[in-house]
Amino acid sequence: MTTFFILVGYLALLIGLGLLSSRFFKGTSADYFVVSRSVGSFLLLMSIFGTTMTGFAIVGSTAKSYTTGVGVYGLMASWSGLVHSAVFFAVGIKLWAIGKRHGYLTQCEFFRDRFESPGLGYLLFPILVLLVIPYLLVGVIAAGKFIQPTTAGLFPEAFPMPPLPNGQPHPLHGGIPPWLGSGVICLIVLFYVFFGGLRGAVWANTFQTIVFMITGVIAFYMISKNLGGLKVAGESVVASEFGSSRLVREGMMGKLEFMSYCFVPLSVGMFPHLFQHWLTARSAQNFKLTVVAHPLFILIVWMPCVLIGIWAAAYLGPLGEGQSPNSVLGRMVGQLVHSPVLSGLVGAGVLAAIMSSLDSQFMCLGTMFTNDIVVRKFGANRFSDSQKILIARGFILAVVAVTYWLSLALKDSAHIFDLGVWCFSGFAGLFPLVVAAIYWKRVTAAGAYACILSVVAVWCVLFYRDIIAVKPAGAASDELLVLGMMPVALIIAVSTLSLVVVSLLTRKPSDDTIRKFFV
Repeated sequence: MTTFFILVGYLALLIGLGLLSSRFFKGTSADYFVVSRSVGSFLLLMSIFGTTMTGFAIVGSTAKSYTTGVGVYGLMASWSGLVHSAVFFAVGIKLWAIGKRHGYLTQCEFFRDRFESPGLGYLLFPILVLLVIPYLLVGVIAAGKFIQPTTAGLFPEAFPMPPLPNGQPHPLHGGIPPWLGSGVICLIVLFYVFFGGLRGAVWANTFQTIVFMITGVIAFYMISKNLGGLKVAGESVVASEFGSSRLVREGMMGKLEFMSYCFVPLSVGMFPHLFQHWLTARSAQNFKLTVVAHPLFILIVWMPCVLIGIWAAAYLGPLGEGQSPNSVLGRMVGQLVHSPVLSGLVGAGVLAAIMSSLDSQFMCLGTMFTNDIVVRKFGANRFSDSQKILIARGFILAVVAVTYWLSLALKDSAHIFDLGVWCFSGFAGLFPLVVAAIYWKRVTAAGAYACILSVVAVWCVLFYRDIIAVKPAGAASDELLVLGMMPVALIIAVSTLSLVVVSLLTRKPSDDTIRKFFV
């Protein structure tokens, strides 16, 4: 029970952090939504990195490397390290400057003014919400799938599992079920977001980023040590019939598929929660540390997770019926980190990575609903600051409830990594819109509408074919490819073409708008 009590203690610590951050709350909506634009370099780096490293990066990457192999690192980690920093530099600093100059709190406010179209904000809001929800699902599902194997055997009478078909005990017998684990995590995140606003999220992200980076290194060391060391662990994979295929790329993914993954990390340019974090910076100088250190931090987090997934292919072998790859990391930690104290600390670190993105996403949705829908509809002077905060909290609660319900409905049908890639692909498809908005004077509102609607149409069709549509018996369950490339390549191509062609065929923006955004 030591492991369990450490996890409980960690969650209690987060509750305390939320209460502490609330003591610094100034009572204004600007402070609740963007921390009065007062965040320095270190907090900006840790909060941005923390909110980009989700259950997708921790639990999802381990599950994907277990099923697909070592190439997963090249798919996302190497591309992300380069692309994220480039986007922070080319897009993030620009949006921070524009946001500070004109007092923006959300993306919809910026795009509505930039394209002189109030309707654009109303169109973009539900699309961003629908794209964020799969992102939230990644974290909620990952939390439940990690907690269950980590606590396996602790509560055999409360949470029994039937034996495996071969008569062996189920490896998850006695573990806290995903519905309960995910629910508790949602409630904890809600607590410190409710009390501390974005300041609570920034503080929690910073603390949790430090925790999951340190404990990740500890987990990697302990697992490799108990497998006999790096050399022995690698040799066991080579000797394993099931694991050896995970060490090569050929046959597991094609060259075009591999290269087209470079478009997926462009999604950070359109993440609404990152937009909000960028606006918290005190000055443009605060972005320097984030641009430089972000790739190194990705290496520290992703490489151990991918290697653990490959080792799991040899150590665990093929998963039995009813077992999900999403539970691989939890099983490796539960079985190979023998110290209850270290196991608890590592478990807290994984939960830290998952929760450090959920809070920012919850917060950004509440901010958008309050400012882009309610205040926009009824007028800025209609509500006091306390009423705006109350509205944001109510919408956050509704989103959490929907996300939690979806996590229960999907259960094991959703692979965390694949769900995350689809979410990122939708945001990446909108990346040409934000680049054009800050760099191209000739882009028009009609072009923006064409870009957004084309992304929605193409994304929905491809997502349905890959995730929702029932595949015929015996059909391959591999990722959907278009001409050998990831769907994100087609989505970006269509959105860019729509944006450029329609903008060139329609009237250019007014001189006042151009002067406002290109000074």
